[in-house]
Amino acid sequence: MKLATPACAARFAAMSSLRMPQSLSKRLGVETGDAVLRYELLEEQALSLGKAGRKLEAALAALRVHEGEDGRTAVLKAAADAAWGFFVQREVLGLRDRDVIVAQYEIPREVLVRLGAR
Repeated sequence: MKLATPACAARFAAMSSLRMPQSLSKRLGVETGDAVLRYELLEEQALSLGKAGRKLEAALAALRVHEGEDGRTAVLKAAADAAWGFFVQREVLGLRDRDVIVAQYEIPREVLVRLGAR
């Protein structure tokens, strides 16, 4: 006794396969060139922001351990340049709230007053 016709069997086989719904795959851009490009761009942006953040941390650490007035101007300039670069990088990514970064990295006022037009 035959339980299903060939047409019914084909329909059942198509329904039982595991795949993402078409509406969802189009919305997410799964496996398209656009999705791959967006992913790589986000990856590069995150890498760049992380690098700028580490540079700022290093410059601020150098400023904190620096003692005396000899060479302090150069250390302050390096910290201000790193902070400026980090702020610019964040703004390019659409992150415009500087107050959070100033508090999180504990950027001293003497560094902040050296930021500005170049």
